[in-house]
Amino acid sequence: MSRGRRVVLWRHGQTAWNLERRFQGSTDIELTETGLAQARRAARLLAGLKPDAILASDLLRTRATAAELAAVTGLRVTHDENLRETYAGVWQGLTHEEIVERYGEQYAAWKRGEPVRRGGGELESEVADRAAPVIERSVEKLPEDGTLVVVSHGGTIRTSIGRLLGLDPGTWEALGGLSNCCWSVLGEGARGWRLLEHNAGTLPEPVLGDDD
Repeated sequence: MSRGRRVVLWRHGQTAWNLERRFQGSTDIELTETGLAQARRAARLLAGLKPDAILASDLLRTRATAAELAAVTGLRVTHDENLRETYAGVWQGLTHEEIVERYGEQYAAWKRGEPVRRGGGELESEVADRAAPVIERSVEKLPEDGTLVVVSHGGTIRTSIGRLLGLDPGTWEALGGLSNCCWSVLGEGARGWRLLEHNAGTLPEPVLGDDD
């Protein structure tokens, strides 16, 4: 019996801005040495799922993370800019504390699930509009039992999961953030996608990033 197709949504490894709680958004930040080690460890685990394809954001932190899985599987990585993290305008480069201090009302509204252009940037629904179709098109190319690994960013992964599950955008905040180099798994069911695992891959660790 076919188990259906699976999508593994894998967040990139640690960056210096994650440690500083500095909002990255679409800023192109490299992994730390710890981030590279996280990616190598996670890649060995994900290789056990025998993925059929790897799809990744084109930013440095996701490129480096995806490259570790490509190295152990022999698969080629397809990069797509539509899988980048949310563009957040003037929030990008600010620490969590600076955002709360300068844009407290906007931050609170976002946390309540209201549609907010953080820093004058993208709405979460617009991120889902660009990212989810890329994932869906890649899934269509899989064999019936195939597995796709998508290497992306915390916010983009959360909004994509919400869209693929058919959840109302106002409820997407209920999906907790991903720790560095952890992943979520969606499985194909009779009535669409199901969330099989969330923030898997390690013992619980803090979520350091834009989606905490």
